[in-house]
Amino acid sequence: MSISLSPCPLPQAGEGDDVSLREFYIKDIDMSYYEKHVFFCTNVREDGGPCCTQHGAQEMRDYAKKRIKALDLNGAGKIRINSAGCLDRCDEGPVLVVYPEAVWYTYVDQADIDEIVDQHLVKGKVVERLKI
Repeated sequence: MSISLSPCPLPQAGEGDDVSLREFYIKDIDMSYYEKHVFFCTNVREDGGPCCTQHGAQEMRDYAKKRIKALDLNGAGKIRINSAGCLDRCDEGPVLVVYPEAVWYTYVDQADIDEIVDQHLVKGKVVERLKI
């Protein structure tokens, strides 16, 4: 997403606040490098407590990354699949979060990942049954 605004005159000196600038420009500010950014918790707890990796999180992250590449949806301005450390929702795991919407999901298998990819990432529809 980018924003481009026309010049916006600021108050002249003596019209209230003392300002040194006479015009303010905002041009082509990229709000995000990716349209969507997906973080899979792939944390491993050293104490043996519940963690997403115990539920195949790394394998599901790798699968999602391959799916996005196969659909040619990866790269700048598109979708990025990333691993993350602990997202602190261990009891609800495995978990992933999709930004910029900040939608959290749990999943069980590749069919769930396919549904998140097809419905949310491609069509923009939240998958309510997997949302946490």
